[in-house]
Amino acid sequence: MATKVIYFTVDGCNEQAEFRSDDPPDDVKETFRSAAEAGPNDILKLYNAKGNLINISPRIPDNTPDTRYTLDVVAAQCPGDVPLAEQLGFDIGAIEKRLQALEKRVFIENGDLPSSVLSIHTKVEEFKNKLQGVEHLSWLGLFKDISSGTSLQPFWDKKSLQRDTDHDKHIYDKYIRMSQVQITDEVRQYLRKPTFDNWQWDEPEMLVLLQQMYIDLGFLTKFNIELPILQNWLFEIYRNYNPVPFHNFKHCFMVTQMMYGLTWLVDLPSMVDDIDVLILLTSAICHDLGHPGYNNAYQINAKTELALRYNDISPLENHHCSIAFEILEKPNCNILANLTKDQYRRVREGMIKCILATDMAKHNEIVNNFKALLDVFDVNNKEHKYLLLMILLKTADISNEVRPLEVAEPWIECLLEEFFIQSDIEKLEGLPVAPFMDREKVTKSSSQIGFIKYVLLPLFEALGQLLPVIEKDIIGPVRNALDYYTQMQKAMEEEKERNASNEKSKQNGLTNKVKGDIKV
Repeated sequence: MATKVIYFTVDGCNEQAEFRSDDPPDDVKETFRSAAEAGPNDILKLYNAKGNLINISPRIPDNTPDTRYTLDVVAAQCPGDVPLAEQLGFDIGAIEKRLQALEKRVFIENGDLPSSVLSIHTKVEEFKNKLQGVEHLSWLGLFKDISSGTSLQPFWDKKSLQRDTDHDKHIYDKYIRMSQVQITDEVRQYLRKPTFDNWQWDEPEMLVLLQQMYIDLGFLTKFNIELPILQNWLFEIYRNYNPVPFHNFKHCFMVTQMMYGLTWLVDLPSMVDDIDVLILLTSAICHDLGHPGYNNAYQINAKTELALRYNDISPLENHHCSIAFEILEKPNCNILANLTKDQYRRVREGMIKCILATDMAKHNEIVNNFKALLDVFDVNNKEHKYLLLMILLKTADISNEVRPLEVAEPWIECLLEEFFIQSDIEKLEGLPVAPFMDREKVTKSSSQIGFIKYVLLPLFEALGQLLPVIEKDIIGPVRNALDYYTQMQKAMEEEKERNASNEKSKQNGLTNKVKGDIKV
């Protein structure tokens, strides 16, 4: 096997590394680590001449001494349970005490605090927040925390990451207090519409609205569900959604609200029985429980605990199902406690089928199977009905583009942020990166055009053949969204062409000026 030579600069010194293209990735990384004189817990980053991050692996693109890469040691990976500040050698408590003493002394002597002291105080607070909010990300670089035994812990909102028992108690107390207030008929009707705007509601209010769905569908009476048990269950559901950018509790609520809206829109209780409606709404609530913010492709490629546990077969969806039934095993959360054995078996079987169907790797197979049955569809046929339930949940799961633009667009930002976090880490770990998740390759418009054309519309239009009533409220808005993003993409391309033309004109002008100066 031929060897390759990679030229790079580290700490201002020119270096070169020689290795074979079939060498193990860890050996290649160790070669660069030695060149940088980095420790085993240090994190290395390699940049090309354009400043783009290059994955350190046997597949590093060839370069020359004139196009050297730059190797940097950017951070230390801090293992163990010792607080990060202590591992880095900082005593934040001591710094705070000294600053407080200084503030007190200056204030007593001068009667006011100079701006320089206030600036120091602000910087210390910012530094403290950074140290408290880096469970898997350092502001200096990225490092992986595998102490939990599974994948990386997701990073999104520092305050959300610091969610603790007091925060959860506040959410629960507010939820229970609000449950005592009767919801107006206007809100109850609004809750049934696909145009519902989640951004107007906080988490305790969403819990109240989920509770109201079970009440208005008559589930408490039909299945003998005690209200305190329902409330405990809903709160436990909330607690088991992670604070990641997209697959969080708000997403759970939005999917459930769309499923609830579809139930009324297509008059689902007239087609299937109450158990089936219970399966759909409960599956919607549980469908992304414990989502870590990193998709199945990452789980499988990174060989996480979830991928190993479920043999690379829908690891996340199996994980969501497992958590759902673990919660239902708790006596104070078991909303299914008063079902008969046959009813429970049906609910469990139906929930597992529906939640596993949300794995996008199975999307085309499920949609094609559904299309094949449309001409002979029989809701009394068990397999036909289960396929309809799966299609309905899948529709609700990816229905953001059904909503008004001002509601849908922020969700795209959330999804892209989650994608970008994953792809950044995949690059650092030498894992495959999907183009639609790469911040250097994807835009909001390009991501949505392909998704709407090849995923949303085929699914929604297939469902529309069976249930034409969804044409106006579900399919129409998605077609409008496709037109909107197509125009956005067109405008971006035209602007790019104009910028390129302007840059070319500037270069030509500069060339002509140089030629004129030479003649003179």
